[in-house]
Amino acid sequence: MTWDHELRILNDAIRTAGAEALRFVSDGFETHTKSDQSPVTSADLAVNHILQSHLLAMFPHDGWLSEESPDDPARLQKARVWVIDPIDGTKAFIRGEPEFCISVALVEEGRPVVAAIFNPSTDELFTATRGGGLHLNHKPVSPQERRRDQQPVIALSPWEQHIGRFKSVVAHAASRPMRSIAWALALAASGRIHAVATFELENEWDVAAGALLIEEAGGNMHDGSGQALSFNRPEPRYRGILATSAHCPDPFAQQLRSFSRIAK
Repeated sequence: MTWDHELRILNDAIRTAGAEALRFVSDGFETHTKSDQSPVTSADLAVNHILQSHLLAMFPHDGWLSEESPDDPARLQKARVWVIDPIDGTKAFIRGEPEFCISVALVEEGRPVVAAIFNPSTDELFTATRGGGLHLNHKPVSPQERRRDQQPVIALSPWEQHIGRFKSVVAHAASRPMRSIAWALALAASGRIHAVATFELENEWDVAAGALLIEEAGGNMHDGSGQALSFNRPEPRYRGILATSAHCPDPFAQQLRSFSRIAK
């Protein structure tokens, strides 16, 4: 089975949403604080509206799970569900950093089958369909191989890096701050970085699209306790995420996996 039609519709929707996000960057936006103390902007809500109106107009029988929409338990009875983070990396968006992205996945029977992660600031659209490989701006892309003299690069949240949660790993790698986990997963899928690690709580909408990109690029990804990921669950959260690219050095990947054993 292919999902070319769904991907075409998603391509149009996510690029329209990305253009709107950039308009807010230029014209300004409002910022509010949600009940969990995280920020949300008028751009998050506008992007969510564009995606929902485009995707559900074309696929009205599908379910919907988005960071910026009330959770409707009816999604649990749906065979297909769109899992959306309208703007992943809202803090980066607020600060004007080009690290935010739009993350969208179509999940069927608990597995992502279509995925897109779009960084409007860099005009980079990573996409995948199950069994179709990784694409960047509609062209097939193979993960970049790491040079033998190059340290592996791992994306970590600034907070976890500050408290030294992955100190033993960082001793054998270069680290980069993770402003958006979805964008970090896209970079890992392409081989620009080699691993992504966090033990903070993550939501399905943060990682659903990235999970398919990683898989289609030959990488590996699981939750913080080493369990395989499934999607469209009643409680759509994970205790951490660990992901490695196809060219992550085996000793380094094994060291990361050892954190999973500790977390169990």
